[in-house]
Amino acid sequence: MKKSFAVTLAAVLAAASLSACGSSNTAAPAASTEAAVSEAASEAASEAGATEAAASPEATETAGGDITPLAESVDIKIGASASPHAEILEAAKDQLAAAGINVEIVTYNDYVQPNLAVDQGELDANYFQHQPYLDDFNEEHGTKIASVGKIHYEPFGLYAGKSKDLDNIADGAQIAVPNDTTNEARALQLLQDSGIITLKDGVGLEATKQDIVENPHNIDILEVEAAQIPRSIDSVDYACMNGNYAIEAGFKPSDALVQENPDSDAAQTFGNVIAVSDANKDSEWAAKLVEVLHSAEIEKYITDTYEGGVIPVQ
Repeated sequence: MKKSFAVTLAAVLAAASLSACGSSNTAAPAASTEAAVSEAASEAASEAGATEAAASPEATETAGGDITPLAESVDIKIGASASPHAEILEAAKDQLAAAGINVEIVTYNDYVQPNLAVDQGELDANYFQHQPYLDDFNEEHGTKIASVGKIHYEPFGLYAGKSKDLDNIADGAQIAVPNDTTNEARALQLLQDSGIITLKDGVGLEATKQDIVENPHNIDILEVEAAQIPRSIDSVDYACMNGNYAIEAGFKPSDALVQENPDSDAAQTFGNVIAVSDANKDSEWAAKLVEVLHSAEIEKYITDTYEGGVIPVQ
């Protein structure tokens, strides 16, 4: 590259020398020639510098270190629960923009509208739910929404309401659980793992109140819309809460009396996903969105910010 620059500059100087020698007017042509030489040299240097920069590692550095930007940038609207989903997206905004994705974040406080909005084309994507919930939602509502990748896992927790001692549970104590199928089953499994109830063998993630076979404390299971549980916690003895709603309500992971094991099957089963319409599931921007959210920078943000209340997954 330096050799090319030298050849170009030499050619310019040679032409200038010939021009000056053949001129009978030595003042104005000389100034003109010097300007031409200076301009040509500047252009040659700029070209050389630009080419060298293009070939340098710094110039080829991509968004987020190893993430190659989309060939054409896109604007997307994505729905999310306020915490941690919208917070994670906000933290990734600059990195997403560098990858060619300009994001508008719309926050929701329920588990129904974000899916309907994606299905109806009002949103391009959403980020708030796990795969079992999405599968049930599609079956119940006839929607066509697909996951394009798991981003994080929120350990489900049992939190204290009016009572705090799980070793001395009062007879007839009330425990609030989410009223949607998959999260209720998850809550019941947590109660079983905590020794509070016993479920029929093999019910797994399809467990309902009717599958309780042993209830030594005569626990009263109250089915409550998931988003309302934090607001109801003072009126029940205990509450099983989704991690995002617990965080929104100001609870810390350490506040949970019992939590799902991060190494359990639940960690993979209930990983929170990016969901899009079936029409967009193979789009480049959807894959790039997941790639950015899986980046080391975002994983670090999640780990540092939520202190075990939100766990990044690949």
